[in-house]
Amino acid sequence: MTTITQGHDAAHDHAHDSHGPARGLSRWLFTTNHKDIGTLYLLFALVMLFVGGGMALVVRAELFQPGLQFVNPEFFNQMTTMHALIMVFGMIMPAFVGFANWMIPMMIGAPDMALPRLNNWSFWILPFAGTILLSTLFMDGGGPAAGWTLYPPLVLQSGNSLAFAIFAVHLLGMSSILGAINVIVTIMNMRAPGMTLLKMPMFVWTWLITAYLLLLVMPVLAGAVTMLLTDRFFGTSFFQAAGGGDPVLFQHIFWFFGHPEVYIIILPSFGIISQIIPAFSRKPLFGYSSMVYATAGIAFLSCIVWAHHMFTVGMPLAGQMFFMMSTMLIAIPTAVKIFNWTATMWRGSLTFETPMLFAIAFLFLFSIGGFSGVMMAMAPLDFQYHDTYFIVAHFHYVLVPGALFAAIGGAYFWLPKWTGHMYDETLGKIHFWLSAVGVNLTFFPQHFLGLAGMPRRIPDYATQFADWNAVSSIGAFLFGFSQLMFVYVVVKCIRGGKQATAQVWDNPEGLEWTVPSPAPYHTFDQPPPIK
Repeated sequence: MTTITQGHDAAHDHAHDSHGPARGLSRWLFTTNHKDIGTLYLLFALVMLFVGGGMALVVRAELFQPGLQFVNPEFFNQMTTMHALIMVFGMIMPAFVGFANWMIPMMIGAPDMALPRLNNWSFWILPFAGTILLSTLFMDGGGPAAGWTLYPPLVLQSGNSLAFAIFAVHLLGMSSILGAINVIVTIMNMRAPGMTLLKMPMFVWTWLITAYLLLLVMPVLAGAVTMLLTDRFFGTSFFQAAGGGDPVLFQHIFWFFGHPEVYIIILPSFGIISQIIPAFSRKPLFGYSSMVYATAGIAFLSCIVWAHHMFTVGMPLAGQMFFMMSTMLIAIPTAVKIFNWTATMWRGSLTFETPMLFAIAFLFLFSIGGFSGVMMAMAPLDFQYHDTYFIVAHFHYVLVPGALFAAIGGAYFWLPKWTGHMYDETLGKIHFWLSAVGVNLTFFPQHFLGLAGMPRRIPDYATQFADWNAVSSIGAFLFGFSQLMFVYVVVKCIRGGKQATAQVWDNPEGLEWTVPSPAPYHTFDQPPPIK
């Protein structure tokens, strides 16, 4: 096997019918090929990254200095709400489904996903759902402005656009559920002979567990927003105190979805990092089975900690104690993962290509998010942190240098496999350093703002918060615009470049490898020994 591209056999490539392979637009519209659908998911996620990122930059431009500069408070709140919904449901989740589509069949030796037509459908729901969600901004009264959590009673003041926003959330959830069913059926039924569950790559394991989480909690979100819909338009009182309802009930239902949701976002990241670090350490993953059990433990615990988002609603002390203790417990399996990744690198033959840089940054910066998470898990302390910028700093450290860095690292890691070409390593490293500096400039100062008492989701603030807000906004624009470089690197790689070899990551500069018979590409994470 001389190049990766030889690995793309005809059966894998395009759906053939009696008229030969589909061409042009119809190839992309009607494809049932897992690679094409994976590509569509990734391209959609990339577009949404810039749409949601543009909204974040509107927010940061307004917060650059005190006072109202660019947008009115109502539009500001619509931006914070829409930014979160687009980034979570339109960007990061579709990106990881794209990775799953591309890599899972190849990693388990399957010819395609188990349900190829369902696969096509679950993608094509997304652009329509995203369009409906964005269209609410142009409706009478604008989109919902109650934060992505859509809390009543505030969200019930929204105009008629609320119905469209809820319909969009239903569609996005439907896409996720169909994708999850497909992943589970594929992994359970289509593994190659001899590929037992405990021989699967970590990425496949993390996705299997993620898919079960999706099936568990997406219907819960659907129920919550449906009740919101009937409260707003059909006169019910699930969450309206005046009619005997309880606004806090919504928080319980929402967060029973919302907390596992953040693990739905981060578990595939863990899977990608578990593929990248062994490859560039030239060692197998340390403690494979403990990584599998830690992933399962995280998924289970994520379902019993939801009310740690609600310490300030006036829950009984016993409730606070339970949710505090169970939340701190999640730190244990997460720490197992961090230590195992570190142990994988220990005394390995490390090289620092772009994917490895993103993986190491993930390790450091995700840990910052983890530590601040343990701080917020403590109920008495959380009374101080709740609804301040400290919370914003915490979850952005988990989601941006966590999930997004893992996704970008995964894209660099597998681009040679997907395209047959090497990307420009120098530009990749420049992109990494710009991103790393930008992301820390943006979110680290927000810890200070939160501890000093600056509330989140507000367009104006007192002058004592001005300096760190200015730093944060500068960092946001640096981080946002440096992602254009990523697009350039990807396009340049797709259009051509140095041919990728069969063992693409096993030729680090300055190291000679003894290559026995050329191995098939998918064994590259157990490379040949150094001379």
